[in-house]
Amino acid sequence: MANGEHMVYVLKCQDGTLYTGYTNDLEYRIRMHEAGKGAKYTRGRGPFEVMYTCAFEDKSAALRAEYKMKRLTRQEKLAIIQASEKGMCDE
Repeated sequence: MANGEHMVYVLKCQDGTLYTGYTNDLEYRIRMHEAGKGAKYTRGRGPFEVMYTCAFEDKSAALRAEYKMKRLTRQEKLAIIQASEKGMCDE
């Protein structure tokens, strides 16, 4: 996965909750979450496990996908994660 690639990702937090986000540098973003400098929701909920990633051609498409994913229920997100091969989408 190259830096600069627009991605939607789902993290599993230590407390078992799921967090969905957008980034163009996944490794950096996870370091920020781990350091407590990521999203407010993830503060104090680490360590994290990447459950799902999906790359997009442009930021706009990735942000639309993030919005759609965030509106899903936990069960719907888990179904998408389970259906995707090793947590990677084909888009």
